[in-house]
Amino acid sequence: MVDVKWQGKKYKVETDSSTTGEDFKAQLYSLTGVAPERQKILVKGGQLKDDTVISTLGLKENQVLMMIGTVGELPKAPVQPIKFVEDMSEGEVAQALSIPAGLNNLGNTCYMNATLQCLKAIPELKQALDQYSAGAGQLDPRKSLVSSLKGLFNQLNESGEGVPPFVFLQFLRQANPRFAEQDSQSGGFRQQDAEEFWNEMLTILDQVLKKDDATVIEKYMSGRMATTWKCEEAPEEEPTVRYEVFRKLDCHIDKSVNYLSQGIKKGLEETVEKRSESLGRNADYQSISRIERLPEYLTVTFNRFFWKASESIDAKIVKSVKFPLDFDVAEFCTPELLEKMRPARQHLREIEDKLVSERKLAKAKQDAGSNAASKDVEMAEGSSSAPFELHPDLKADVGCNPTGVYELIGVVTHIGRTANSGHYMAWVRKEKGIGGPDPAGKGIPETQHWWYKFDDDDVTMVTDEEILKLCGGGDWHTAYVALYRAKKP
Repeated sequence: MVDVKWQGKKYKVETDSSTTGEDFKAQLYSLTGVAPERQKILVKGGQLKDDTVISTLGLKENQVLMMIGTVGELPKAPVQPIKFVEDMSEGEVAQALSIPAGLNNLGNTCYMNATLQCLKAIPELKQALDQYSAGAGQLDPRKSLVSSLKGLFNQLNESGEGVPPFVFLQFLRQANPRFAEQDSQSGGFRQQDAEEFWNEMLTILDQVLKKDDATVIEKYMSGRMATTWKCEEAPEEEPTVRYEVFRKLDCHIDKSVNYLSQGIKKGLEETVEKRSESLGRNADYQSISRIERLPEYLTVTFNRFFWKASESIDAKIVKSVKFPLDFDVAEFCTPELLEKMRPARQHLREIEDKLVSERKLAKAKQDAGSNAASKDVEMAEGSSSAPFELHPDLKADVGCNPTGVYELIGVVTHIGRTANSGHYMAWVRKEKGIGGPDPAGKGIPETQHWWYKFDDDDVTMVTDEEILKLCGGGDWHTAYVALYRAKKP
């Protein structure tokens, strides 16, 4: 037994010859509240070390030792009470999950806000904007518009709350006065068509960002189509083939269309009447279009509006047209492109089959907890797909899709009955590992991907299930423009 003196008090400490300095400090911690790492115990020859065996110190009964050290600051209670996700408001959830900033509505500018949030999901476009410099004294409103878009995207990345796009809107209306149209009755600016704004932005970006080689729009957002015209009334007439660049695929909607692929096929295969030189009159021609180059980012528009002459409005088709989260466009490609993509498609299929097997086996392991399921998971994880060689043409084509398979990353939706009224919103997929953590906890639904719902400057998070509900069929938000990204092997 020895005495340890600390801050004017003595503490009786039992000693055991077989213990160490670390054990001795632990006893003092229980008596004084001074953590072992903050203790300095003075013994003959210096300070007591953690690995020193007590029997080697030659301590005598009731010998007095000195301890120097202070009690550490006790943990403080949180300044604000802890809140769980299920108890938070939408705004509090946004802050906790590092949800990106939205854009303020400056008066019927939701068409613009929704489109820009989707385009911002393309990192190659952001990189091209960062490298762009308009130069001093620039008078071209298109170049000023692109410069302001660069600044606006940077503001959105840095801000934690809504950003007002005043400068961008000013240059947009200078570059294209159509977006400055005012309502004759209210005097305010009119609502505009989001698809028309999308097309206009791609055209301006393609013109302004053009360098010696292809622009970011040409590389990553433009495909090439081959259209074959064959006269049904003159089989002997040689078919003609026309090649053209496209930036979007149209989904035509009528009573027979229930799925996106059906609507696209209607636009790529049709019968039209035109003049036949061999017959010397108008004749029916079958037009079949097939894709010979796929871009990394594929825009799909749902043709939901038609001109209703009786009311002089662009009326809306609200029919439900289901669209997939993963979209394979192989059936719309030329045989030559399909053959080039075959190795990459096979490799991607093997990878996805492996992932599906792993998910099923992992679930079986979780549900059953069996050793057999555990072994199966280990076998699946240890397996690997066979190596493949990407076709040289696709390897050299920067910005193409080498598989023909896409994944949905953005949707512009519309609610309302005409294109120039109602409200537009954007739904953009959250990338894994980017931004804050995915929502989790009691009452939070399971989903493969989380999405940001941009209602102007009000930004919340939703699941894959909510995205699939945007197919139409009622008065809820309906998909109008969809942005797909290539799935690469």
